[in-house]
Amino acid sequence: MQRVAIVGAGLIGRAWSLVFARAGWQVRITDPDGTVRERLPGRLAADAELMVRHGLCTSVDDVVGRIDVTGDLGDALADAVLVQENGPEDADVKRALFAELDTLAPPGAILASSTSAIVASRFTEELAGRARCLVAHPVNPPHLVPLVELCGAPWTAPDVLERAHALYASVGQVPIVVRKEIEGFVLNRLQGALLAESFRLVADGVVSPADLDRTIADGLGLRWSFMGPFETIELNAPEGIADYCGRYCAFYARLADDPPTSAAFGPEARDAVVRAWPHAPEPDRLAAGAARRDERLAALCAHKATASTDP
Repeated sequence: MQRVAIVGAGLIGRAWSLVFARAGWQVRITDPDGTVRERLPGRLAADAELMVRHGLCTSVDDVVGRIDVTGDLGDALADAVLVQENGPEDADVKRALFAELDTLAPPGAILASSTSAIVASRFTEELAGRARCLVAHPVNPPHLVPLVELCGAPWTAPDVLERAHALYASVGQVPIVVRKEIEGFVLNRLQGALLAESFRLVADGVVSPADLDRTIADGLGLRWSFMGPFETIELNAPEGIADYCGRYCAFYARLADDPPTSAAFGPEARDAVVRAWPHAPEPDRLAAGAARRDERLAALCAHKATASTDP
């Protein structure tokens, strides 16, 4: 039975442990914060209960029983074939942490970072084992959103990327390969472009934040839950993508010539969004919103799994 080490037990690390345990792996998860470790079993059980309700796993005990919590990094890394790092989004912190991982992890283990934006070359260059290091960026929460972006540094061995791709696919994730290093990888660059235009439209008084969210949730997002932008445009013109380009690319070119700038995220735009957002950030409301999001994501995962098997 294969073993994975999860380093960092916050939201992402906790979810990663569920991904691997659900797939039958043995999991050791560690965190330097004792309070986080103490609360982890209860939180894992609650997450697993959600998956059981939607048929995404069969038993809470079966999943949680495969996850061992430890405060010792060396113990967590022992016998691991993969190490999934989930530390702070800080290149200096990751550089120090990966130096420890490279020293303590078994020689054949893949060292993967869940970083959202920092390319691997910024924190692995000086490592003796740098050829086994890469980014494996998930989407929050990874046990309910399966995409994972794999991006190596210039020195990452090709066979490491191939092994990682096969490994993440084997546990039910959907790995994609980012072929060269780029800040933010693919998903967050796409998300950033949409956010920039969203902030600009709200700050310019074109639309309210609530109506903009409805535009995605009840418009674009419905298609995007099962197809991407290229498949979308292929089906939006009688003769496919080339036909769509002939009809609409001049319009989109005009929009592209007037892109949002960094001002879209400046103080004035941020203040405009905050003022227009109708909700205060009460902890209970945010927790309820996260729970509602996860419940709906679990239902969507279950639906997509069933739909993918339909004739």
